[in-house]
Amino acid sequence: MRAPINLADAPGSREAWDRGFLWVLAWALVEPLLVRSSLQLSSGLRVAVLRAFGAEIGSGVITRPGLRVRFPWKLVVGDRSWLGEDVWLHNQDRLVIGSDVVISQGTFVTTGTHAFRTDMALVTRPIRVEDGAWVTSRAMVLGGVTIGRNALVLPNTVVRRDVPEGVIFGAADGTVIGQRFPESNDETHTR
Repeated sequence: MRAPINLADAPGSREAWDRGFLWVLAWALVEPLLVRSSLQLSSGLRVAVLRAFGAEIGSGVITRPGLRVRFPWKLVVGDRSWLGEDVWLHNQDRLVIGSDVVISQGTFVTTGTHAFRTDMALVTRPIRVEDGAWVTSRAMVLGGVTIGRNALVLPNTVVRRDVPEGVIFGAADGTVIGQRFPESNDETHTR
C-alpha cells in the first residue's frame, strides 16, 4: 500500500491568490464583517465592498446575508442577479455569473479542487453561469462547468458537467429531466 501524501508538501496554497499577501489579508478581515455577516442588512453595502475589492458587478444585483466570496477580484456578476443567503462562491478561478441569474440559498460554487491521486496540488477551473439560469437551494457547482442560459438546477444537485440551456437539471444522478420553457403553450400549470 502506498504511503499517505505529505500535505505539508502539497503545492499551490497561494498560487490562486493573484494578489499580494496584504490585499488578501485585508479581504479576510473585511469579508466577514461587511459581506458575510447576518448583522449587515444592506445589499448595496455588500455590493460596494465587493466592487472595492475588484469584483465586476452589474446594476440591480441583490446579495443576501451570509454570502461568502473567496476572491472578489475573480468574480463577475451581470445585471439584476440575486445571490441568496449563505451562498458560498469559493472562486479560486474566474467565476462569471450572467444577468438575471438566481443563485439560491445554501448553494456552494467552487472552482477549485486538488490533484487527489498525485500530490494534492491545487487545481482550478473557471465556472460560467449564463443569463437567466437559476441554481436552486443547496446545489453544488464544480469547477470547469457552464450552466446554460435559462437552465434550472434542482435543489441538492451536484453539477459536475455542463448543463444545456433551457433545461431542468437534477435528480440523484444529475441528468436532464425536461425543458424549462417548453416549445408548446399547452403547459399552463405550475409545479
